[in-house]
Amino acid sequence: MCGIAGIVDTNPGSISLDRLKKMTDIIDHRGPDGEGLWISPSNQVALGHRRLSIIDLSDSGKQPMHYLSRYTVIFNGEIYNYIEIKESLIKRGYKFHSSSDTEVLLALYDAEKENCLNLLDGMFSFAIWDQKENALFFARDRFGEKPFHYAYKKGAYFVFGSEMKELWAYGIEKVVNYGMLYRYLTNNELLNQQNLAETFYEGIFRLEAAHYGRLHLPDLDLKITRYWNLDIRQPDTTISAASAQARFRELFTTSVKRRLRSDVPVGSSLSGGLDSSLVVCVIDELNKGQEIRQNTFSARFPGFKKDEGNFMQMVIDKTNVSPHFTFPNENDLIKNLQQLIWHQEEPFGSASIFVQYEVMKLAKENNVTVLLDGQGADEILAGYHIYYYAYFRELRKKSKQAYNQQLGYYQQLQENGPMNAVQYKPGLKSWMREVLPDGIIRKMKEQQLKQANKKAQFLNKDFFDANFKSNAYSQQVVFDSLNHALYESTMGSGLQELLRYADRNSMAHSREVRLPFLSHELVEFLFTLPAQFKINNGWTKFIMRETFNDLLPTEITWRKDKIGYEPPQNNWMENKQLQEMIRSYEEKLVQERILDANCISAKGGHFANRNWQILMSGSLL
Repeated sequence: MCGIAGIVDTNPGSISLDRLKKMTDIIDHRGPDGEGLWISPSNQVALGHRRLSIIDLSDSGKQPMHYLSRYTVIFNGEIYNYIEIKESLIKRGYKFHSSSDTEVLLALYDAEKENCLNLLDGMFSFAIWDQKENALFFARDRFGEKPFHYAYKKGAYFVFGSEMKELWAYGIEKVVNYGMLYRYLTNNELLNQQNLAETFYEGIFRLEAAHYGRLHLPDLDLKITRYWNLDIRQPDTTISAASAQARFRELFTTSVKRRLRSDVPVGSSLSGGLDSSLVVCVIDELNKGQEIRQNTFSARFPGFKKDEGNFMQMVIDKTNVSPHFTFPNENDLIKNLQQLIWHQEEPFGSASIFVQYEVMKLAKENNVTVLLDGQGADEILAGYHIYYYAYFRELRKKSKQAYNQQLGYYQQLQENGPMNAVQYKPGLKSWMREVLPDGIIRKMKEQQLKQANKKAQFLNKDFFDANFKSNAYSQQVVFDSLNHALYESTMGSGLQELLRYADRNSMAHSREVRLPFLSHELVEFLFTLPAQFKINNGWTKFIMRETFNDLLPTEITWRKDKIGYEPPQNNWMENKQLQEMIRSYEEKLVQERILDANCISAKGGHFANRNWQILMSGSLL
């Protein structure tokens, strides 16, 4: 994993090593093991790289890497199946001079061009300059684990990097996107669901997940193309439970194996939840018979009702691990908040992001460079309790008998204590959501959202009027099946937000996060399965619980609740220093004519719960 930077400019006088180095210097946290800079003979292309050595620690893995006197690449990420790809390319006559996955990527691109993306199992963002074609090819992995941001002016320049701060260092003006700020303040949207390329800054865009781009000199005409998508149209209704579980076990174990490939120490993040616990237990199973002790990294909140220390201990007792703990508190948050905001660059959802930041710091303190984590499981296996709504809507449409049966199982689980604050409740609202046509439900949701926006009295009237329009909020999606809901979470904004947090938090401490649940082969398989493999007998993630019941502690396999590194944020926000920071940001937002001054003195009501949003919004300005 590394950081990349690049400039393509029709004016040779605009490119210099000094400008390129400013871009790479500001992301030295992404690659403390080395730096590489290259400018093309025409002085119209500049590529820069910061290296975090993971595979092939020798100088032969340095970047920018040149190949066949034609290609030059800068690459951030990992190709987990590079060994298998390398073997196939050798059979085709390709020769290699390093052990790096970067050289494999270059050879594969030479052989397959853009089709190479369909052959990669990995997380990546990269750019390849083709001297023969006078063209830049760039791409991002299927789920968006690795970032790629750019600024573009047709016929003039294309500037890109792993992080937006590189573009500001280059000289792109930092201007807040007030449309995105409006969405955030009114609807708590951190991504524009209808345009995932949009950021919180004008003129700066992200390359969307599963997309590649191409541009040529001298016209510099940019074309971006989607290369991969999930098919949710026809689930396989013939597959048996035994076959599905066997295939799931095979694919997930293979994914973990590949993500353990490294020339530096590998550990795992353990929250005590089902997903991270499974990752730890599968690694432990793979390590049996070897003198390897897995390092785990966790955050604890002793005395807090949502502390998951007891579940962590169950996994620790069952496996051969060396556990490490961090104990974040409000003073740590205050001390690190500005640095965390600098790394994240855009608003983030809650203080749980800070907890992940501290876990990555703990890994660095213990010299473990790579961490495997459980992110992605909730989106592909229906882990969030909100998915019950889509599940019951699908069931009611297909079979009233199946609906009543599964509702009974769900209610039985609830009788022994609620699983989550978000509960499915049969009644008029649920009936309307499940029976009325999609178009009517969508209109009802949009009207509800419009009315909520009109009541946003905490906003300055001019700011509100300038942004309240048809495209100032996202069109409401109505899910006709569970797989449809999972698709929107996996390929839409939900997972994208989490992956951004993970990338920035890990790279802030020069660590690499790998996510076994986001093997595209595994995800594609799960989306061929009907709903009952994901939610059944009242349980979410049903196939995962059934498949790995033998490896996991029983108490974790059949956990009903879901927490996930939730700190005592409400208590933290009462801290005097944080309150002073919030008040100063309120004043700043009033001065910028974003908030209404009367709401500051009024306090209470709808506005009283917006302290976190005030912190995030104020930090943008």
